[in-house]
Formats: sequence, structure tokens, C-alpha cells
Amino acid sequence: MSILLPVTLSSAAAAAILSIWLMVRCGQVRNSESVSVGDGGNDKVIRRMRAHSNFVEGTPFVLALIAAIEISGKGELWLAYVAGIYFLGRIAHGIGMDDGAFGKGRMIGTLITMLTLLGLAICAALIGMGIL
Repeated sequence: MSILLPVTLSSAAAAAILSIWLMVRCGQVRNSESVSVGDGGNDKVIRRMRAHSNFVEGTPFVLALIAAIEISGKGELWLAYVAGIYFLGRIAHGIGMDDGAFGKGRMIGTLITMLTLLGLAICAALIGMGIL
């Protein structure tokens, strides 16, 4: 039995698990800081919420591009590596957000996210133009 879109399927599963992890981290800091709704003006809560929000804002585009590239038949093994690096970058970003505005993990995660989106977008555009 052949699995249709294995990289997309695996990436969607990783995204769901990572989203749960980020949600749990938000809940933990909300509990420790006694903030039940919103951010309460609390910097720790805001940083955790933004880590989750940043993930939710960018990941659908990454998943859509991965799926489109894989559907085109151009999603060889490299696509799985790109997806894996993206998720490692998002973990680094989530942890780095705890360090404040200039955390290394945050900067690394942001850079990986931007490069992943740009690289996948260029690849998808080139496939769409028949160049790749």
C-alpha cells in the first residue's frame, strides 16, 4: 500500500503535536502567573501566546506549499528534510521566546521560518512555471 502525500501527512502530524506543546506551555505560564483570560499585561504570558500565534500564522502556508510541491511530484526526500528543519526552527522559536526580545532561539527560529517559506514559495513558483 502506497501512502499518498507522506511528507504532507507527517508534517501535518508534527504541526498538530507542536501546536499542542505550545498550547500546554501557554497554559503552564497562565497558571503560574494567575492569568485565566487574555494576557493580563503579563510579559511571560504575552511571549508564550506570541510563540503559539507565530506558529499558527506561518505553519498553514508551509503545509500548503509542502502539499502543493508533493502533489506536483517534485517532493523528493529534500522536502522531508525541509519540513523537519522548519519544525526544529519552530521549537527553537518557542523556547527562545522565553528569553525575551533578543533570544537566540527566537532569532534562529524566525530566520528558519522565513527561509523555509521563501524557499518553498520559490520552488512552488518554479514548478508552476515549468522550470523545475
